[in-house]
Amino acid sequence: MDRRKVKETVLGGLIKNNPTFVLVLGTCPTIAMTTSLFQSFAMGIATTFVLIFSNLFISLLRNLIPDKVRIPCYIVLISTFVIIVQMVMQKFMPDLYETMRAFIALIVVNCIILARAESYASCNKPLYSMLDGVSIGLGFTGALCLIGIVREFLAGGAFAGMKIPGFPAMSGAGASAFGFIVFGCMMALFNFAIQKINERKEKMKAAVLPLGGGSAAPAKEDKA
Repeated sequence: MDRRKVKETVLGGLIKNNPTFVLVLGTCPTIAMTTSLFQSFAMGIATTFVLIFSNLFISLLRNLIPDKVRIPCYIVLISTFVIIVQMVMQKFMPDLYETMRAFIALIVVNCIILARAESYASCNKPLYSMLDGVSIGLGFTGALCLIGIVREFLAGGAFAGMKIPGFPAMSGAGASAFGFIVFGCMMALFNFAIQKINERKEKMKAAVLPLGGGSAAPAKEDKA
């Protein structure tokens, strides 16, 4: 295994290729499913599960799937794992499933999953594809949870369903329009932080002299 590629794959979805804050994919569930932390977490985990196993099987079958029908084949594979998620949630978390029913089904056509299937899993080995699914899924889950925390706090004066004494709820903070505002502000903060970190790294690299380098010796003056 290439350790450098593993590191890039694992960290890519969390920071450099974060699907929500950098690639701006999956905005529909990002706005609709972030009214609370619990709902955000459930949506993120469901998507992560589908990402991991769809990436794995698409990578395993990448040399057998004809190019002309690859997208339909990808959707069939993805929908298989979405059905598994639906069955598990319906059995063990029926109340949560009822609130998320439509958006769980829409995971089948989630652009994050289709994008990773087309751009990564279809041209990489199974292990790397699974790691990419884990990374992208955790990056998506983390972004949803951050937005969910802010929206739940502002809209209901609560954290993870627990009321915070003395904090008034803001009317209209749970609306989709307000969700776009929170999403935009957090995306801007995320990219600003990444930019500052990258600038600091560049300054540190510039401050370090290359190996074997040093100040050049002053030129000798020609004697008349």
